[in-house]
Amino acid sequence: SIYEMFGNECCLSTGEVIKVIGFKINKLIASICENNEVSQFSAKVELPLNFPGLYKVVADKTPYVSIEEITRKVSIGPTRFGHPCFYSTEDIKLATLTIRHGEQITFNSVEEVNGTMAVNCGVVRNNQSHSFTLPLLQEGKFYECEDDQIYTLKEIAEWKIPKCRNRIVKLSSTLHMWDSSNPLPENFDGCLSLTPVYEVQAVMKFRKDIVHILSDLDVEVKDITDCYDINSFLQPLSLENVFERTSKEFPMAAEIMEGPSGNQKPCKLLHTGKEIIIYKKYQATRVLASEIRSDSPKRYFLIPMSYKGKFKRRPREFPTAYDLEIARSEKEQLHVVATKAFDSPHKELFSVSVGDQFLVQQCQTSEVLHEGRKEFIDVLTCEQILSDTHKKVLLPMYMEGGFVEVIHDKKQYQLSEICKEFRLPFNVKVSVRDLSVEEDVLAAVPGLQFEEEITDYYLLISSASSPVESWEVPVYRLNMSVHLLNKDVQTLVPPVTKTTVEEISEEQYYMVRRYENQTLHPPPRPPKKPT
Repeated sequence: SIYEMFGNECCLSTGEVIKVIGFKINKLIASICENNEVSQFSAKVELPLNFPGLYKVVADKTPYVSIEEITRKVSIGPTRFGHPCFYSTEDIKLATLTIRHGEQITFNSVEEVNGTMAVNCGVVRNNQSHSFTLPLLQEGKFYECEDDQIYTLKEIAEWKIPKCRNRIVKLSSTLHMWDSSNPLPENFDGCLSLTPVYEVQAVMKFRKDIVHILSDLDVEVKDITDCYDINSFLQPLSLENVFERTSKEFPMAAEIMEGPSGNQKPCKLLHTGKEIIIYKKYQATRVLASEIRSDSPKRYFLIPMSYKGKFKRRPREFPTAYDLEIARSEKEQLHVVATKAFDSPHKELFSVSVGDQFLVQQCQTSEVLHEGRKEFIDVLTCEQILSDTHKKVLLPMYMEGGFVEVIHDKKQYQLSEICKEFRLPFNVKVSVRDLSVEEDVLAAVPGLQFEEEITDYYLLISSASSPVESWEVPVYRLNMSVHLLNKDVQTLVPPVTKTTVEEISEEQYYMVRRYENQTLHPPPRPPKKPT
């Protein structure tokens, strides 16, 4: 018989036939590093994959000696994590171009080219991308490039720990307050060396779920792959695997082998053993929103454009004059009141008192005297609102003050109207809840900041037994496995789609923002105060 402990198989009966479908990191053993080196006296702590925090990956100093070694040890795949970057210590001469030593090479995918296995690669020169292939037989010294992205421990475990190597990471953000249950020292902000502990994922002949076997289980096995019909086993697929299928293969029938854990479920039908219909794959727009509150923890949401509630505006806060310039629009004049005093070092510019009110006009250049010399600086033209008149004033763009918006607009807006008419970020509160759902989670939130529109990936599913309504399932935020059923799908047109507001964790919020913004250029920094 098979015994299970903490979700892992710990005993297998003699003669049991299992099909290994993958290896997965179960947990991490962490040691504190000094100067990127692990001391022999460093205490080792065990970290679960959901341990909070965001981390930067430290580039591995040990080179790879061939492209084949990289493909064998490093995860390369179609998702946004699966594009590692390396550089060669020597020039690589190809038929169409020469890759210079030290030049960053992005590895995109592995495939067969003219009968030879090769890696599809790319380099960027003068903002132009150049694609090429490198054969697995290509030898040399290849080093990892520095990575400026941030990751959760789970993402690092799945994508950023090469096989047979450890990984050093630096803590970037803790996200949570330290407490006594935290295995790391209080106020720790250094580097950790991560050693993975693996588990084997397998399927069995007469079981419909995925079996998890710890890699240190003391059991002898024999490879019978060549003399056994492996097609008699179920083939588990992740949501990412399903999404990678061609559009012509949809709709398809499937059975859930492992449902999402905890509060992950976006709908009630996602549990182990449930038969579902997957109608199609697609991209959809969401508005990323955060709760407006001064203390933590905040709540974060992804709101579909089909949300039927209505919103009223809430005042925005601006820490600098530069933020006023970014926020102003042609649609309406920005009216603000100062919440912090500012004493101008130049007589040509205005000194602000708490309570002063302004109508923001435009940015311009103005001449000022600085230590007896004339200088030109960027200023913001405003109209100060006095009791019976308006007075033109100039505020330096570097001014660090504080302003809060005065709202005159009492109109109620649909989500789509806000995205069309105003520039995000934008502050609102729900004035009319969405009556099409039983519980509108946004209605109980006192204030929301719409931060940006994002594009995300979804599968549309319904129950196979009673396809009354269909649900959108996020591909990259839901850990779920299915196996496809050899059944004809009778209902080709999906039933009414239920789109819901998705509440996401703080870590997921930072991940979503990172992916959406990695192709965008950051806004220019505010001008500095003259010295």
